[in-house]
Amino acid sequence: MSTPYPFTAVVGQADLRLALLLNAVSPAVGGVLVRGEKGTAKSTAVRALSALLPQVDVVSGCRFSCAPATPDPACPDGPHEPGPGGVRPARMVELPVGASEDRLVGALDIERALAEGVKAFEPGLLADAHRGILYVDEVNLLHDHLIDLLLDAAAMGASYVEREGVSVRHAARFLLVGTMNPEEGELRPQLLDRFGLTVEVAASREPAQRVEVVRRRLAYEDDPAGFATRWAGDEHEIRARVVAARALLPKVSLGDTALLQIAATCAGFEVDGMRADIVMARTATALAAWAGRTDVRKEDVRQAALLALPHRRRRNPFDAPGLDEDMLDRILDEFPDEDPEPEPEPEPEPEPEGPDDSGPEDDGPGGGPDGGPGGTPPQGDGSQDPGARAETPEAPDSGEAPAEAPEAPQPSAQEAAGPEQAAVRAAEPFRTKMLSVPGLGEGASGRRSRARTAHGRTTGAQRPRGHLTKLHLAATIQAAAPHQKARGRDGRGLVIRKDDLRQATREGREGNLVLFVVDASGSMAARQRMSAVKGAVLSLLLDAYQRRDKVGLITFRGATAELALPPTSSVDAAAARLEQLPTGGRTPLAAGLLKAHEVLRIERLRDPSRRPLLVVVTDGRATSAGNVGGRTDSTPRELAGHSARLLQAGGVASVVVDCESGPVRLGLAGVLARDLGGPAVTLDGLRADSLAGLVKNVRTAVASTTASPDSSNRRAA
Repeated sequence: MSTPYPFTAVVGQADLRLALLLNAVSPAVGGVLVRGEKGTAKSTAVRALSALLPQVDVVSGCRFSCAPATPDPACPDGPHEPGPGGVRPARMVELPVGASEDRLVGALDIERALAEGVKAFEPGLLADAHRGILYVDEVNLLHDHLIDLLLDAAAMGASYVEREGVSVRHAARFLLVGTMNPEEGELRPQLLDRFGLTVEVAASREPAQRVEVVRRRLAYEDDPAGFATRWAGDEHEIRARVVAARALLPKVSLGDTALLQIAATCAGFEVDGMRADIVMARTATALAAWAGRTDVRKEDVRQAALLALPHRRRRNPFDAPGLDEDMLDRILDEFPDEDPEPEPEPEPEPEPEGPDDSGPEDDGPGGGPDGGPGGTPPQGDGSQDPGARAETPEAPDSGEAPAEAPEAPQPSAQEAAGPEQAAVRAAEPFRTKMLSVPGLGEGASGRRSRARTAHGRTTGAQRPRGHLTKLHLAATIQAAAPHQKARGRDGRGLVIRKDDLRQATREGREGNLVLFVVDASGSMAARQRMSAVKGAVLSLLLDAYQRRDKVGLITFRGATAELALPPTSSVDAAAARLEQLPTGGRTPLAAGLLKAHEVLRIERLRDPSRRPLLVVVTDGRATSAGNVGGRTDSTPRELAGHSARLLQAGGVASVVVDCESGPVRLGLAGVLARDLGGPAVTLDGLRADSLAGLVKNVRTAVASTTASPDSSNRRAA
């Protein structure tokens, strides 16, 4: 077993270290969500935490880690006789993003259950994590059905496995810790609220601190055991302090003043539900115990708010997480502590010299523990107000294609694009109904188009391919029944063989790739029109977030089309690129469509099961051939038609949002919709929430391919 990187050797990241240690003191706080850019020691700090947790008393031989003093009466390995039991270190169990449902909750031997009537159960990761840490790296990429299981287990403190009348239940109380890079997509609100605390981390911008990170990292790689020995004393001190704080925790008094401060803070920030109040109370109590006090003070409540509220204030995925600290101070000042004299805080120990970084899995810096109860202030490591970095223009954008971000064009490109107008703000987004792709897919779990999935309504049965996960009981009995006499059945139970087992086929919903192709030419440059266009696209982006889609953004103007945002799960990144979108120049419609064809071709190779939906936002004009090669005798309009029919031939489901306005309309968007083989809708109709009614199923595209441009426009209207 490799030597883990010491928790106390991590540089900086004071908030991250404090949040993890508070959960070690009081697991009832509810876990930590660590958000931040890659290479910031998120994984390293979490993996090192388990070494600081006290050992666990367990019943000898119990696979479910029952405590000898209070064994679980429903334990599948029970009932347990009273006894001293054994001791083992607290576990840190890691849940891979691609784990199966059986690996998470455990699996029943269905064949033995049917034939012998016994509960042959193999525990899963939830059983292994009981009374320890369940760590989910890249938690925002976890499949929806696994998230649902995690939510249920975290809420009830138990895991239930039920298959065809055979039920198994076992305790599953664990500290849930997740890490994520927001650029790769956001979490569902239900799971976001389940984490007690959240921390934003970023790499330090201080050269001296970065040097120390590299120095410690190199020393660890050269001699892991020797490096760990150097930090053994600090590790022992923190471990002892965690044990002492746990012992002091039941004696901490949460007075009425502290409760009023907590309630006023949650109400003042308009936090939904009551979980935030409860988490803040537990966190403030843990902070007091960590400081060696038996009373909760205003500084404890303030620190608890900074850790427990930022992720609960977001109303949509485009809101930056964070908390207005001035407003927080004003609320707390209305309820001063009864004893304003604070106890002297212990001085934080200076960090010894030495190299740091994360383990091989995470190439980043990290943080060692604090001596103080509230953690040392951020040391230039980006742990400041989480919303500050998102608003800093100089901060590098770590999206998939930073080189193609919509920056101000160079003079030569500007000449080709024509006069550029400043970007306008998007109109207020609105709720849209569902767009879906026709047919039955097999893509990633989501909430948009029909697909064969592991969850959903049962539609049939088939022989299992690989491990059996969802038994179709009726089909299995039907397959086994004709052979009972030949198999010598002489009792009440069926004689079931492996060939008789049938897998249930289920139909649910999948997530799609929604690729936006937005016309940013001069014909779209009217401020009111472009504001409405951006508001419509922003509304569709919000819908894509809720339906767990990937999104991409292509813009075209002047002589070129560019991929402003490669397909990603981060819809807030798409919203940011859309907000900065300038307009002006000629209209290279063909270039935009061909760029979409290229992007979809590459994405089909990367993720062949995810079906695309193309949303073209334009007035249908084509005044420039752009950088499209090939036939020189074709007009820009003819080139656009050829490009559209190429997409239709590839089976791409498309929707055209007609942005043409004014009393005289040319109907060119309707012609484009016919060439693409999809329906068209006016921008006014989209804002009236009629888009999904028209495009609820893109099967109507078949009818539109034979209709005239005028009739296509009448249907769209």
